[in-house]
Amino acid sequence: MTDASQKQSSLFPQLASTKRHIVLLSGMSGAGLSTALKSFEDLGYECVDNLRLSLIPTLIEDKSVAGRDLAIVVDTRNPGFSVEELLSTIETLSSRPDFEVKLLFLECSDEALQQRYTETRRRHPMAVDRPVTDGIRRERELLWRLRNGADQVIDTSILSIRDLRRQVMNHFNTKNATGLTLFVTSFSYRHGIPREADLVFDVRFLANPHWDTRLRPMSGLDEDVANYIRRDGDFPSFIDHMTQLLTPLLPRYQQEGKSYLTIAVGCTGGRHRSVFVAEQLTNIIASQGYIVGVGHRDMDRGQVSAKQ
Repeated sequence: MTDASQKQSSLFPQLASTKRHIVLLSGMSGAGLSTALKSFEDLGYECVDNLRLSLIPTLIEDKSVAGRDLAIVVDTRNPGFSVEELLSTIETLSSRPDFEVKLLFLECSDEALQQRYTETRRRHPMAVDRPVTDGIRRERELLWRLRNGADQVIDTSILSIRDLRRQVMNHFNTKNATGLTLFVTSFSYRHGIPREADLVFDVRFLANPHWDTRLRPMSGLDEDVANYIRRDGDFPSFIDHMTQLLTPLLPRYQQEGKSYLTIAVGCTGGRHRSVFVAEQLTNIIASQGYIVGVGHRDMDRGQVSAKQ
């Protein structure tokens, strides 16, 4: 996160929530739930893995964790797991005026899950005596209502562990609560549009530093690449129009009660143009008083994938 992205402006005054934050984590087995839970621990949450649904009320009222924010993983490893019961629990907790309850769902493609289970030789919780593909299919059919009802969905199919942790920490850092949490990510169209993206900008029309052999090994974080893109005659008007679009749009999202907004910026390789524009966009948003994080999904494709 840039220095500017940590600043808040009086243009959009927000009071940090005094409610107790309770995040329930669920999702596809192998999608990175353990990694995400560790990130919540680093944020100061009291974390519990694989808790039975019936014990959630007991945990919340436990005096030893009184007043602390909670992050609880509830998934299909639990023999008593029930989508209906989990949704009912969330509804009950959300009715409490002293709680702010969120459901985080970790998504992942079938192909990535199959590869992870093959590499680790672990058994899928819903395919103990059958192929992994059967377990993935059964779990996806079971969880679709949970995914559709989630407050935040993070697709970890091609995220590195570092990127998954960054997204969790940007979205759920209660110390910087501002009412609307933003995350800007660059990406490569070759590897698909991020599934969690709310707004997508295509910058493949800009001059491509890839064709300059001196600039090719660099990234959009390097000043020489930045200057190359700035010299594109259409860049100034593009960034100006983007600013004019977002300036009135972000407060409207805020007024509608949206908690999270992910903005994706894509180019062909995800290394030069999208990285530079994502950084510029992050600075613009931060200058308007929002807390905003930035990540570059495909800038370095050699990272280890996020695993549970």
